[in-house]
Amino acid sequence: MSILALRRMAVFALACAALACATIGRGASADALAMAVPDSFLVHFETSRGAFDVMAYQRWAPVGVDRFYTLLKLHYYDEAYFFRTVPKFVAQFGISGNPDVARAWRVRRIADDSVRHSNVRGTLAYARGGPQTRTVQLYINLVDNTRLDTLNGFGFPAFAQVVSGMDVVDSLYSGYSAPDSGAPPNRREGTHGPSQDSLSRAGNDYLRRHFPKLDYIRTAHVVREWSTPRDTTRR
Repeated sequence: MSILALRRMAVFALACAALACATIGRGASADALAMAVPDSFLVHFETSRGAFDVMAYQRWAPVGVDRFYTLLKLHYYDEAYFFRTVPKFVAQFGISGNPDVARAWRVRRIADDSVRHSNVRGTLAYARGGPQTRTVQLYINLVDNTRLDTLNGFGFPAFAQVVSGMDVVDSLYSGYSAPDSGAPPNRREGTHGPSQDSLSRAGNDYLRRHFPKLDYIRTAHVVREWSTPRDTTRR
């Protein structure tokens, strides 16, 4: 069995364990893993277009950063496609290419963070459809989208920032988002290009078959962490 196949099996097993509130990794629960999140950390993304780096900050959105760190440790975003890239707006990703993993995580919602940092160019935030609906989908702001700070009365809290390789993010394939691209319209979602429902059900095979030009994440992993020393002398 290939290393890639073994990794996919491992991600599936870990995601299902998390869904059942069972153990993850070496006996640690999903909640325990989130509790160990550093104050800030650097993430390296290798994509089909090139590499870029992201800094995540607890002080911006602690709940969202906890989830991001957990997913990175599980290699959840490996092989995830940028399924919705809209020029001068956002590049969105985060639906697992494995339908079983996608199904397990789409119901694991996290609590809301307040908006403490604006949706300026290069920041990352969770996509959501209302209060208490954030799960795993993320977007990168391609321009200053400050209106997203308060959109629909709840806003989208930014939690991280692209610190290098923004030119790579800018170059992600966006041709399917245009009405004249030839891509079938998604009447339910009001967009052109891939259907999130179809991606969740059929996985990356759906994208490779119908949207072969889309870019994707080869791997995303934490490369450096920073934490404030804790005072252990107090009782």
